[in-house]
Amino acid sequence: MAELKDKIQNALDEGRMLVLGSQVLLGFQFRSVFEHGFDKLPHSSQYLKLCGLALLLLVIGLLIAPGAHHRIAEDGEDTERQHRFTTVVMDWALLPFALAIGIDLYVAFKMTLGQTAGIMAGLAGTLFALFFWYGLELMRKSGHRHESREAWEMGSAEKSAGEGGGSKVKDKIKHVLTEARVVLPGAQALLGFQFITMFTEAFEKLPVASKYVHLASLSLVGVTIVLLMTPAAYHRIVEEGEETEHFHRFASRVLIAAMIPLALGICGDFFIVMRKVIVSSTYSLVAAAVMLLFFYSLWFGLTIYRRKQLWLKVKTYEARSDS
Repeated sequence: MAELKDKIQNALDEGRMLVLGSQVLLGFQFRSVFEHGFDKLPHSSQYLKLCGLALLLLVIGLLIAPGAHHRIAEDGEDTERQHRFTTVVMDWALLPFALAIGIDLYVAFKMTLGQTAGIMAGLAGTLFALFFWYGLELMRKSGHRHESREAWEMGSAEKSAGEGGGSKVKDKIKHVLTEARVVLPGAQALLGFQFITMFTEAFEKLPVASKYVHLASLSLVGVTIVLLMTPAAYHRIVEEGEETEHFHRFASRVLIAAMIPLALGICGDFFIVMRKVIVSSTYSLVAAAVMLLFFYSLWFGLTIYRRKQLWLKVKTYEARSDS
């Protein structure tokens, strides 16, 4: 079982991971009101954008609250009350975030594809976020008994101890949360840029195909952000802040999965920029494909190759030891 100070530190790190990205998106929300395209929105869409801004302010207020509570109410002490407060606040903070994402998707898709597409995109975005931030966790928590998980964890811990090596689970969890924290702010900054680009005069002049690619890229980056924020929700709801090998494996898989749509989203907008500058669709498509190949080769190809090399070395060493 994790020590209280480690659980509180993990909770604060997860809160920091969420608040950094939220503040980036909040800045773009403020900026969008002063863009050329905002005045052309119907009043209903303008009011919805205002609601989205208010929801993000609510998110920021909730995510910053644990720091104030820790300083004022607990005088910096690590207490169970501080851990409970942080957990509850973070659980609730993701709800308005999901609604804000849905609102922005609705407005973005409505501008290009019409109201029906906007409603479908907004609902899909909100439901997707709610599933990964609440539904998945609640299903896992209700369908998986603590006793069986603890028994599995004890067996896994004994096996690791018998093998005599490897990083501690708490260190691996800190690493995977740090790695998610490295990726998340940049992805959220990209999403904010994608939203605000749609309000610029230059976006209106883009070919229709480029607008569709932009919407697809925006959606892919949105998926990335939802996935990157999922480990924080899962750790709070399912594991209740405990440091388990199960959570480490889950967070690792989600982090890796998030990098797949991220690369596609980046390269989609790279295609748009290339097409705007050099005009040629063919050359732009080739450049985007090369960039995508670079990302996937570096993030997955090289890493899988090195993992196989390590596996072969271990097998060779074991074979020599047996002989």
